[in-house]
Amino acid sequence: MDGVHIALFMSVTTTPSARKTYRHGDLRRALLEAGIALAREGGPAAVTLREATRRAGVAPNAAYRHFASQQALLVAVRATALSAVAKSMEDELAAVPPKLSPADRARACVRAVGTGYLRFAKAETGLFRTAFALSHKLIQATPEWPTAGPSGRNPYELLCGAVDQLVQAGVMPAAKRPGAEILAWSAVHGLAMLVVDGPLAAPVGPHFEMFGQRLLDMVEKGL
Repeated sequence: MDGVHIALFMSVTTTPSARKTYRHGDLRRALLEAGIALAREGGPAAVTLREATRRAGVAPNAAYRHFASQQALLVAVRATALSAVAKSMEDELAAVPPKLSPADRARACVRAVGTGYLRFAKAETGLFRTAFALSHKLIQATPEWPTAGPSGRNPYELLCGAVDQLVQAGVMPAAKRPGAEILAWSAVHGLAMLVVDGPLAAPVGPHFEMFGQRLLDMVEKGL
């Protein structure tokens, strides 16, 4: 399922046209594609069953066989968005030079997951908003949609793995490991949201890459 969701994410354009037809048994995919496009354009509030069915080229009632409610569609779109966040992080991890010392590689991996996260927030603002839009209770109630990237790990697991490497390489004392990923994620996500939807859009937005790297410096030193 993960690969399917990533393929869907990559295939949706920013200005999709309404579908006239769909292949037999493929309406679920068509609706999800439409929902992803809507999220990309307008964030979670834009993901509605009525608009998704219009873009898929079917009557609104046809959607309910596949998504019981607007929230059900939003859950599926959110999962795909989180898979894409994970892929962005994994792409940065894949670029870490393999011949670094264990300590330097551990530091580089922490920076890579943070960089991938921030770059996705900047490049895919609507999907980033959607990835973190739902309540914990709703997410728990609809666990069938995977949120992992190609490696099978979701963004939280990728971050935990990078922080674990700091301990394994002797960069971070084991006593400081519990909860370190929460502190790191809070800092990076906070900057992303303050730029995407907050008061730092104007002063930081044009210099997002620079401030992001400075924040990651701070996170690494703080850990």
